[in-house]
Amino acid sequence: MPELRLGPLLRYADGASATVWVEADRPCTAEVRCADGASGSSPTFLVAGHHYALVLVEGLTAGTATEYEVLLDDTPVWPLPDSPFPPSRITAPGEADGDTGVRVAFGSCRWAAPAEGKDPVGPDALDTLAARLAADPAAERPDVLLLLGDQVYADETSESTRRWLAGRRDLDDPPGAQVADYEEYTHLYDESWRDPEVRWLLSTVPSCAIFDDHDVIDDWNTSAAWLADMRATDWWQERILSGLMSYWVYQHLGNLSPAELAVDPLYAAVREAADGTTVLREFAARADTDATSVRWSYRRDFGRVRLLMVDSRAARVLDEDRRAMLDPGEEQWVREQALESPESYDHLLIGTSLPWLLPHLVHDAEAWDAALCRGERGTLWARLGEKLRRGADLEHWAAFPASFDALAALIAEVGSGPQAPATVCVLSGDVHHAYVAEPVWRSGRLDSRVLQLTCSPVHNSVPPYMRFGFRFGWSRVARALGRGLARHGRCAPTPVVWRRTEGPWFGNQLMTLVMRGRSSRLRLEQARAGQGDDGRPYLKTVMESEVSR
Repeated sequence: MPELRLGPLLRYADGASATVWVEADRPCTAEVRCADGASGSSPTFLVAGHHYALVLVEGLTAGTATEYEVLLDDTPVWPLPDSPFPPSRITAPGEADGDTGVRVAFGSCRWAAPAEGKDPVGPDALDTLAARLAADPAAERPDVLLLLGDQVYADETSESTRRWLAGRRDLDDPPGAQVADYEEYTHLYDESWRDPEVRWLLSTVPSCAIFDDHDVIDDWNTSAAWLADMRATDWWQERILSGLMSYWVYQHLGNLSPAELAVDPLYAAVREAADGTTVLREFAARADTDATSVRWSYRRDFGRVRLLMVDSRAARVLDEDRRAMLDPGEEQWVREQALESPESYDHLLIGTSLPWLLPHLVHDAEAWDAALCRGERGTLWARLGEKLRRGADLEHWAAFPASFDALAALIAEVGSGPQAPATVCVLSGDVHHAYVAEPVWRSGRLDSRVLQLTCSPVHNSVPPYMRFGFRFGWSRVARALGRGLARHGRCAPTPVVWRRTEGPWFGNQLMTLVMRGRSSRLRLEQARAGQGDDGRPYLKTVMESEVSR
């Protein structure tokens, strides 16, 4: 009989339908049956010896929650026998202006929690959230969980994964203890998503995801010179193709709505093929050599909340003379989605793994380095700039000045006028601390309140030097140093100035936005080690504030 290898993951959910992702151990038909009669089924498709299905569940009733089970060839496989968790359920959103509002939890950078023994980086924020929801099924839960990058670490593997890799190949050969191919990527997802708490959480809370560099490799697409060096190795081609293929299967498919899936030619081709590996590999090869051949960015609407999840890794233009975070087609798509029917939403969320607004010294250092690399101070400075860019990870929005300014201009256009949303929030992670920053436009005040909300990590280490550096980066002294760098690089003034209004916070953490009507509140919670009789980790609220004016 077929068995459930991984999942289920509840991905998309609206008032009438949902999608549930599963991986089975052999070919079969996956089925989801809900207690209220809603259901759906799909045959598995095959990629690199693995069997997957994305089941479309139809017949849901808006404003209700229903428990569900998963069957493979009519055999129940979920919930797991003797599960300590409540039944998984699908919640179909109701009216956009209902009393509960829309709750969006987000964060990035999650190492898989160890299966046993002491956790060297402290409690996992996702594990802790799952434990809280499981203990009290009536507790407020997110309507969607936004995973803003580094869902797996292909280049920083755990001790147990390194032992597993050593059983497959010689780790003295490149890429060493990093993952090398599709099969090794599947092991990373197994390690991360088999975590019992996380597995249950992702089965009952819808999720949206976007990649960042560690989903492939640190500094992914930092520069044209970096990419040329990678392509000169004998292992990079297999790594990038496997990374893109596995991301499409494990993360990207679930980001899409049923309507988008119905017209997606790649999804149809993979499902129709006896073995979709070749089809998907050819797609990944095109995506690697021509970023315009695919759009990883996507839009989701949650009532009167619009989410634009922006690919800030694979869509880059790396030529120094036209360097951009987004290629022209991608930038135009983001613009169109933000400006379409502005009267239909009250809050705009722009998800991008990399923060738009950074500590001032970091921003100025990145803009200065970009100027050096494009030759503003001559060839020798350009060589130094490239070394600094790679060594210090100087490749956020600030390192793409034209794109930084373009995003500022788009937000100003969205946030001005009688149809402006109440808030525009840029949601990001990556930098291993959390903070809130608020920009002001030199050209005048906007009608929307705009905030940079950064939350990272969900579960990772934050060394002392990093804590000091980011704290210092916001200081007056650091700001003066940054201005000096900007002058040396002949950097143009930015269209916005900004200040840190909350933070920084360090630890394993999640932010949650609760949007109701045109009001919005923000909460930051950190995972803390347990005390008292049960000793269980818990989430502690360390900040809660009003976002809307």
